[in-house]
Amino acid sequence: MRQTRPHPYNETVKLALGQINPTVGDLAGNADKMIEYARRAKAAGAGLIIFPELALCGYPPRDLIEKPAFLRRNEDELQRLAGAGGELGIDMVCGYAGRAEAETGRAAANYAALLAGGGVRFVQRKMLLPNYDVFDEIRHFAPAESQSVVPFCGRKMALTICEDIWNDKGFWHKRLYRRDPVEELMTQGADFIINISSSPYWVGKPTLRQRMPEALARRHRVPVVLVNQVGGNDGLVFDGSSAVVDAEGTVRARALSFEEDLVFYDTATAEGDMHPWFADENEAVYRALLLGTRDYVRKCGFLKTLVGLSGGIDSSLVACIAVGALGAENVTGVGMPGPYSSPASLEDARALAAALGIRFEVVEITATWRAYLDGLQPVFEGLPADVTEENIQARIRGNILMALSNKFGALVLSTGNKSELAVGYSTLYGDMAGGLAVIADIPKTLVYDLSRIANRPGYCRGAISERVFAKPPSAELRPDQKDTDFLPPYDVLDGILKGYVEDFQSPAEIAESQNLPLELVREICSRVDRNEYKRQQAAPGLKVTSKAFGIGRRFPIAQRFSE
Repeated sequence: MRQTRPHPYNETVKLALGQINPTVGDLAGNADKMIEYARRAKAAGAGLIIFPELALCGYPPRDLIEKPAFLRRNEDELQRLAGAGGELGIDMVCGYAGRAEAETGRAAANYAALLAGGGVRFVQRKMLLPNYDVFDEIRHFAPAESQSVVPFCGRKMALTICEDIWNDKGFWHKRLYRRDPVEELMTQGADFIINISSSPYWVGKPTLRQRMPEALARRHRVPVVLVNQVGGNDGLVFDGSSAVVDAEGTVRARALSFEEDLVFYDTATAEGDMHPWFADENEAVYRALLLGTRDYVRKCGFLKTLVGLSGGIDSSLVACIAVGALGAENVTGVGMPGPYSSPASLEDARALAAALGIRFEVVEITATWRAYLDGLQPVFEGLPADVTEENIQARIRGNILMALSNKFGALVLSTGNKSELAVGYSTLYGDMAGGLAVIADIPKTLVYDLSRIANRPGYCRGAISERVFAKPPSAELRPDQKDTDFLPPYDVLDGILKGYVEDFQSPAEIAESQNLPLELVREICSRVDRNEYKRQQAAPGLKVTSKAFGIGRRFPIAQRFSE
């Protein structure tokens, strides 16, 4: 039988995983939340509670890090938190942003602190600073040059921060960093690993985040405790899914996904709470959108939201998410029929609003649109009608939603999906208007799958009618218009977009792998490139795929490179 290291504690201790939802910049509020969790953990017999990376200030703080007052407040609240832990009689591990105290380089560092006996007993600086996708930590933080184990209960703790465990040569075929902090800490005789993390969600990420510490535990034959942040901050959603893995690589404790949680693990019995995760990946995506929407609206200080209801599948899904996230009393649907809207579209929008129990208002735009055309007629005289007249309708609707937003203090949730945003099948200052693009990272084909989940019991229970699922997608901006007038079928389009946007394949590779005409693929990829200017003016979207438009995909607007 394979030999393992001795049990990680001479004095057995009950661990608590404090999976919390911090708000960026609310240092006092975040500290208060941690104190309350510590009080609950102590009452349950825990001797140590572990909180996520940068839990004190929220993640990601971005350029707040550049403010000296921000770093001072982090350090002040850390001292208050330590004092509270001393009064409660419980030790804590938490993340905070502090001064780097280096002669050269960046002024701040990403720290993990062990708080014990009413004070700050030990701090560890993060060594591996990610600078890919949505991460920009090299911009802000000074990396650790070395790390040390810390004695705890007669054993040696390897205290690590998020990325520091993401460079195991036994797990990754291609590593991003030369150094492996865990390997270095293990040479110092570490008996167990604690990792505090703020690891965002995207499809498949929770599974990867579980497999990695399992492999790490088996390789080094020590337990691994991973505590991840939960909640939404701007476009990022953090799923939590914290866990304890024993030295054999078996999960012994697990926290909920997409919810705050307090999970206990008893080192004497090697047993802990096992809370369920989502086996259905699409349902996990749906829960991510609920959480991201709820936190974005609330953390930005809004109570009410507006959704333009067209009677189509996209706006129906956004309305369902809004109701699930915020409650029907905080959502208003707005129907804005125009000259080419079918009666069925308004009927479907009204029926959805009734099924969801939300307020529904109708603002007819035909007369306004004709007034625009009359005003522009002298300038447009002799020119044929084209997409200009179509976009005017979309922009009138955008203006109406923003007017209602101003009047009632409600945040507009825009309803465009990833497929449309990718190829520019959207109107600047029209259907792109809004404060949050809820489904901007959801391909059209996934929109239909998520809408089926929205219709399940426990969510919106059949609010979206079968007629909405069955109708051909259309913007209804000209007679008998269909999305396929401009685009290939969405199952074809979404395959091309995944290859180009998420997998960075060339048009030739996509065409060959998906058995598609090369010219079609080249045209779609060209549309993606040409419409970068639109996407950079879009409302923030919630990231749920491996590569979302926004801060994690940084392409120039004015450029001429083409594949």
